[in-house]
Amino acid sequence: MKSFTPAWRAHATALWALAYGGLGAAWALGLPGYPWGASDPDPDGALSLLAGTTPRFGWWIAAFALLTAVTAEALTRRGDRRAPLLLAWPIAAILVLVIPDSRLMMGVAYTPLLLVAPVFGWSLGGATFADAWPWPVLNQLVCVLGGLLLAAAALAYGRDRGRARWFTPERGRTAVYVAAAVPLVYCVTRWAWALGIPLGVGPEFLAEGEDGLWLAGAYLATFGALGGVLTLGLTQRWGEVFPRWIPGLRGRRVPPLLAVIPAGFVSIIVTVAGLSYVRWTVAGRFSLEEWGAWLPECFWPVWGAALATATVSYHLRRRDGTRVRTGEPAA
Repeated sequence: MKSFTPAWRAHATALWALAYGGLGAAWALGLPGYPWGASDPDPDGALSLLAGTTPRFGWWIAAFALLTAVTAEALTRRGDRRAPLLLAWPIAAILVLVIPDSRLMMGVAYTPLLLVAPVFGWSLGGATFADAWPWPVLNQLVCVLGGLLLAAAALAYGRDRGRARWFTPERGRTAVYVAAAVPLVYCVTRWAWALGIPLGVGPEFLAEGEDGLWLAGAYLATFGALGGVLTLGLTQRWGEVFPRWIPGLRGRRVPPLLAVIPAGFVSIIVTVAGLSYVRWTVAGRFSLEEWGAWLPECFWPVWGAALATATVSYHLRRRDGTRVRTGEPAA
């Protein structure tokens, strides 16, 4: 008999939801550490959609968590039913894309920079890991974890019923090329600023980063461009078998999760950050004259969606044991 969906994903999601729901209830009852509102170091509430809430909102968190737990457990039951998926995917989207904000990407992007800054003597304005990862941002990681667990359970539930057929190798290849190309628009602007070229901004704006800020931006842009190159591995043989020039690993099979985990996580943080820029653009916070400071980021949701599609397609292809492009059984 064909095995049913790996139930541990759904059970893990339910346990996560019950634990987080209990935390929400505790916040409502007065436990310190509520991650939004007055305790969130978001000065004008421009980042988080929950900035205006108070700890009493914890009761709503508890109710939402209970719904999440019930939905997750429904994904463990046999039967050809769509109802669990109709709830699971929206809940997962809220946890992964709505609750987090752009600070999640800032923390990920600046962590490597904070690691190498002491080596090169960069001060970074006195920024520390505590600045990059305060509790409200770490809480976003917790929410993303719950959303990913639920999405994994929903994907397996749908696949066992033949509903994951949208993620074909052909769509995966197209998505890879889109995901590799979109960040280059951002990279070009940041590289230009580092070279003193006011691409998409005025001279006054460019002068604000002469203290090394644009060099840091160029570093992050290069990091993004490198990620774009690595994205190509989702449809190339070196994404399945380590190349010959890698000592100790040459010719060995690339563990699928080695690509799926980082690519999936990056797809989330760039989408979240991009949605923030889209929201700020709609609110009129940017000027058209300085399009270079915000327009490239508005394309990040496209980047994230393409990368997520490419990642899921890669995961399903590796799981099915097919080679790149040929459809032959993997060795």
